[in-house]
Order: sequence, then C-alpha cells, then structure tokens
Amino acid sequence: MSLLSVKNVSVSIKGHTLVDDISFELEIGQVMSIIGPNGAGKSTLLSAIAADLNYSGTIRLHGFSEKTVERARQLAVLPQLSLLNFPFRVHEVVGLARIPHATGKQRDADIVQEALKLMDISFLADRLYTELSGGEKQRVQLARVFAQIWAQQEDSNINSRLLLLDEPTAALDLGHQQLLMKTIRKQAAKGLTVIMVLHDLNLAARYSDRILALLCSQQMAFGSALDVITTHNINRLFDVNANIVPHPDDGLPIVTGI
Repeated sequence: MSLLSVKNVSVSIKGHTLVDDISFELEIGQVMSIIGPNGAGKSTLLSAIAADLNYSGTIRLHGFSEKTVERARQLAVLPQLSLLNFPFRVHEVVGLARIPHATGKQRDADIVQEALKLMDISFLADRLYTELSGGEKQRVQLARVFAQIWAQQEDSNINSRLLLLDEPTAALDLGHQQLLMKTIRKQAAKGLTVIMVLHDLNLAARYSDRILALLCSQQMAFGSALDVITTHNINRLFDVNANIVPHPDDGLPIVTGI
C-alpha cells in the first residue's frame, strides 16, 4: 500500500534549481536512502517532503491528516543540525516530542523511557543536554523523533507514519550506527516508513528497501540496492574509481576501493 507519492517535484530558490523533476513512490514500512554528492539536492528534497519548502509538482502522503497537530503525530524530522542551547535534561528534550499528543503524563513518560532505551541512552536521562558529546546529542535527538511518532496500538493511523532523517549517523560511532540501522529496520517492520539521507553507501545498501541517487539536482537512479549501487552509478555520482563486490552473506553490494 502506497504511503508516499512524489511526482515531478522541483524546488527552486532565488532562481536556482535545487531539485529537478523527482518522482518515486514508497510503500508502508519501506526504508529509503537518498544518496549523492554534496549539493545534489538531498536535504532540499527531504525538506520539500516535510512541507518546509515550496515546490512544484505533487507530494501526497496517504492517510495523513491536514491538521498541523495531528500531522505532527505522524511525521517527524531530524535535520542535519539540531540546535538546542538550553540546559534541559535529556529526558526533557525527548519529552518535547510528546507535546502534540494527548496520551497523558504517565504514558508520555513511559514512551520517553522506551525511546531512551531504544537509542541506548537511558543512563543519560538526567544529564544536561548541553554537557553531552556530539554523538550523545545525536542519539538524544534520534530518541526524540522516535518518541514523536511512537506507535499507539489504539491509533487508527498506526501505519501512516513517516520519519525523515538527514544524515542520522553523523557523529555516531560504529556500534551506534549499527544500533540505529537495526532499530530503523525493526520499526519499519512495525509499519514505520523511513527516508534518510546517507553518505555511507554500504549502510544504505544493507538497510534500505529503496535507494534514490541524485546528481546535479536530478534523479539519476531509483530502485533496490542491486539496481542503484553499481560500479557505473557510483563512479558517475562521485567521480571516483570504486569497486563493487557482493556481501558474502546476502549478496548485497559493498563499495570498496575508493
């Protein structure tokens, strides 16, 4: 069942075309990575889907409310930079995500604790956010967006949820990168649809159902990892001489030799 339809979407700012004629569809519970060089339009496309930018073309989110508060229960966004300079406790930062909801103080507190656990930061709950390392702050912000669209079994829109992540692995160590990717797959199995901008091509290949490759603001390729992560595509995207080899366990492509 389709959750997101993007058709002929373009974004221009001050006469400069940042996204040019992008089209794709995503089903409920699919994970999509957007890849491409710096300046290709990845973050701009994410912002257009989030309705943070004006665009031409059509973006349809099926099963999503038009009301701002209700939509905030269904769609969450993690930008590249999450600026927060107030000395809030970590649990308070994550708790901000529950503002659009009406699930009650105790239920919200339980969800916050679950989200902290999800990102392996329960031990940071009472620490000041401003005193954390960059990687710890990133995990707090990830816990926050997960808490914002936490699935409620009684919610009729349980499968109409979209998470937009812009470079979510930034500042994360190897172990927590893997934790995040496995968490995304587990949440997708529960009906959460995820779109993320990734620079790590091997993470994109291993954990994505679909990959969208952008080059010079245009759509160069869209499909499975096997369709998109090819020697021709990667060398053209990044102007490198890369080698692609199959993973020994599942045959998914691994980028080597850059």
